[in-house]
Amino acid sequence: MPRILRILNRFNLGGPTYNAAYLTKYLDNHYETLLAGGANGASEKNSQYIVNQLGIEPLIIPSLHREVSPADDLRAYRYLTRIIRDFNPHIVHTHASKAGAIGRLAAVNQNVPVIVHTFHGHIFESYFGPLKTSMYKNIERYLAKGTNRIIAISETQKNDLTQRFKICPEEKVSVIPLGFDLNRFRENQGEKRVAFRNKYKIKDDEIAIGIIGRLVPIKNHSMFLEVLKMVQGKTNRKIRAFIVGDGETREILKQKAINLGINHVNGIGEYHPATLTFTSWITEMDYVNAGLDIIALTSLNEGTPVSIIEAQAAGKPVVTTRVGGIEDVVIPNETALLAEKDNPLEFASKLLNLVENDELRASFGRKGWGHVGEKYHYSRLVREMEVLYDRLLDKKVIYPVFYRESISEAS
Repeated sequence: MPRILRILNRFNLGGPTYNAAYLTKYLDNHYETLLAGGANGASEKNSQYIVNQLGIEPLIIPSLHREVSPADDLRAYRYLTRIIRDFNPHIVHTHASKAGAIGRLAAVNQNVPVIVHTFHGHIFESYFGPLKTSMYKNIERYLAKGTNRIIAISETQKNDLTQRFKICPEEKVSVIPLGFDLNRFRENQGEKRVAFRNKYKIKDDEIAIGIIGRLVPIKNHSMFLEVLKMVQGKTNRKIRAFIVGDGETREILKQKAINLGINHVNGIGEYHPATLTFTSWITEMDYVNAGLDIIALTSLNEGTPVSIIEAQAAGKPVVTTRVGGIEDVVIPNETALLAEKDNPLEFASKLLNLVENDELRASFGRKGWGHVGEKYHYSRLVREMEVLYDRLLDKKVIYPVFYRESISEAS
């Protein structure tokens, strides 16, 4: 029976965790899979419950975490090396950047027959300055040499990897979109909508706008606040906004809301309605989507944003920046309105259009499920990955000796 070691950066709420969980649970029984992942940051929502609910007990590697730490990174490398020796996998499949770097180095060092890496996004744009960005590009180019197959989660991302940033040749990349259990976003929507809106005291004539995700600079929530203030001043409709998530920029965003004159509250304890609510993390995203009327995303860079897929599954209209793989996820002007990144004036105009036009919101919502229901279901993800694994194992690729030796010397 072929053995797969699947290595994830960390179990935080997002696409990589769902992707790894469904692949671990639902691959054909002729595969044996061990799932390992790093530790969450203090400000991140731990999503280990996602894998636990599927009956999976992952192996947690405390030294594998988001922050760069030479000492901990070396510990994680040694830990993974021992796991590979003990488990003796036929395939090592890494997910996201940190796991991809350390996991692939360990796999090459241990002569694992097949190495696969999934880019769930990339850090080649809008994250760092030119020098650091160039360094990370060169690291990924080096790692790609020892990788049998690189998975891009959208056609746009494939183009980024092969054409824009020249990380690897095109023939090394397969496009396999993420997969989720989206049915829950269609079930009992009326009851869920009432529950969410009662909890946050949203009136029937109030339009609820939500932005969902980690509160970190790359998500550009700061622009969302600027946009909210602009739309407030241009519409007579009653609007409420919800920032769903948490992270390192929370206090900065609260201060900005004060500076902009946006009254805001925390969505915990005894709740009093306000224009803006910081809900922190919410696990039941099907309730969130049912209760909201518009989903927004203001990111400077994205891979395949889960919040936008879930919004369409729930039949909600989207307004988003045109970055990363978003144009592969939505149907522009049919399920979503798109604005250029870091352009609050354009974004506000798009959002205002949705706020003011009830029929446009309804029309976008009706088309969402048809677009994402099959394309992003986990059964399609599992089926396509099984075909890829079988093909890679059949090839029995042997790594160049010089590459294995260079990795050993570097370690």
